[in-house]
Amino acid sequence: MSIHHDLDDAQLAADMAGRAGDLLLDLRARELGPEPLPKDAARDLSRRGDREANTLLLRMLAEHRPADAVLSEESADDPARLGVDRVWIIDPLDGSREYGLPGRVDWAVHVALWERGLGITAAAVAQPALDRVFRSDTCTAAVEERPRPRILVSDSRPPEFVGPLAERVGGDVAPMGSAGAKAMAVLRGAADAYVHAGGQWEWDSAAPVGVALAAGLHCSRVDGSPLAYNEPHPYLPDLLICRPELAQALLAGIADLTGTTADSPRVAMVREYLGSLLSHDASKVRLAADCFRVENGKRTGDSGPEIVRELETAAQYLPLTAIRNLTFTEFGTDVVARFLLDMAVGDETHTVALTEHFAVPGAEITAITAVIEPAPCPD
Repeated sequence: MSIHHDLDDAQLAADMAGRAGDLLLDLRARELGPEPLPKDAARDLSRRGDREANTLLLRMLAEHRPADAVLSEESADDPARLGVDRVWIIDPLDGSREYGLPGRVDWAVHVALWERGLGITAAAVAQPALDRVFRSDTCTAAVEERPRPRILVSDSRPPEFVGPLAERVGGDVAPMGSAGAKAMAVLRGAADAYVHAGGQWEWDSAAPVGVALAAGLHCSRVDGSPLAYNEPHPYLPDLLICRPELAQALLAGIADLTGTTADSPRVAMVREYLGSLLSHDASKVRLAADCFRVENGKRTGDSGPEIVRELETAAQYLPLTAIRNLTFTEFGTDVVARFLLDMAVGDETHTVALTEHFAVPGAEITAITAVIEPAPCPD
């Protein structure tokens, strides 16, 4: 696919997404056979795809829009983007888990342009495995009549309230990977709504929302408030994309079913880190390249990549079984997490008490300081 210097923003977004999609398809065809890869190999394939697609997209933007800023999932956040009028928000590979699984088509490439005072003005979502690129300047929403609304949710993090919500509107719930794939399924008429409340970032939804809004679909936070992009902290935890006629019923149902306060962006980042202690999957953990970790005064991590590698492969994390009594205190740009940590030692479970201090000045954790103590004896 050739790129021309006179392309408008929407055409450029579409061509970029398409080119990155072609790259990802070629890589996947070379590395992924009919049988599932081992977990580590599948994760490595997804990360390689993320990196290579990101490099391609950044190179194309540097060539065609050198004055614009970029916010990418795969690049360190540059606060300078807050002072410019045009910012490209990109996710080189959305649905990385699905990308590493044979036969899955629910992964995507997201490219969106945010402009000051206007919001998302150009966007494209490529679904390479379907040979489709959806773009904001040409898209239209299709409607497929079905007896019950079909509500899509995250394959791995469905909202707790979605079951009762579906009952209220007489709908059915279906899981799917990739925010872009779910949003485009609503656009194509293959579903009627996409509801998410499990934590996301701006790059997860910017391009899907740009395309969906241009096609006339309803897009908002789950409380009905607008979706804002190029914010100082790019955490955007929840999302509703649906046919306009369903929006009022879905928003009213969500309001009735939820009453808890959502995590702040910084707390959400810390929660993701703590979750990786048990899951050994740090793909969503945001650590600065020079992040360090100190435990009881001893330096135990000297860089973000080193800490991520240890979270996923180090032997000391394998016996960890549960985090209990978790509380957060947030002050300024810092978060303190206090919790009990269970670990398996032979046939027994041992518990320690942790107080972890996280420095989160922006979109990445820059320092982790932990104090580990014996757990208090139960009364």
